Amino acid sequence: MMNAPLAGFERQIKELRDVGALFFQRGWSVGTSSNYSVVVRRAPIELIVTASGLDKGRLNGHDFVRVDAVGRPVTEYQPRSSAETLLHVEIAKQSDAGAILHTHSVWATLLSDIYFQDGGFHIEGYEMLKGLDGIPTHEANIWVEIFENTQDIPALAQQISDRFQDTEQPLPYGFLIRKHGLYTWGKDVEAARRHVEIFEFLFEVLGRRMQMTPHLTSISGAF
Repeated sequence: MMNAPLAGFERQIKELRDVGALFFQRGWSVGTSSNYSVVVRRAPIELIVTASGLDKGRLNGHDFVRVDAVGRPVTEYQPRSSAETLLHVEIAKQSDAGAILHTHSVWATLLSDIYFQDGGFHIEGYEMLKGLDGIPTHEANIWVEIFENTQDIPALAQQISDRFQDTEQPLPYGFLIRKHGLYTWGKDVEAARRHVEIFEFLFEVLGRRMQMTPHLTSISGAF
């Protein structure tokens, strides 16, 4: 029987479990890395997020925690949630996200380190950009922000909140954490999964292009 805080959300939990199995197979969520969530309430915010320290390729229906607007379990006797739960909460508060997915891929980790000093990098001109919600043409230019990695999650959550409120350059699709990985989101689990796939494809394209044309590594965030 499913724990009471999770009752009624079996479909969303199955979707997150399926995402975990897929991302594990793709090498984007290995070694208990990554965390995923769905928004189950808006006023006030509540999320169901993966529990801490679990193999994302083998999640079961009890490996999730329902948390409130400050990242605390809504009831006792639930597993411990991901250490990065507050980041999920902040993204949910600052966007219309219905699901938030965090992955640790090789290409995201490398690019987040290479371009950290530039604050991020642009991606433009690739057909796959059209896989991100609201982009109708390959003639698009998106900025991928990179935040410094830190164990001070409340401070990082505040930085992310501040960037969401930047009217000139908000965070519409996702961001990277240096030497860490990707956060992205969507209106539901399917949309968020698609965004991960689009980002990971583009990250690998950019990384492989740098390998094939080494002089590009000196170009400041331009592709």
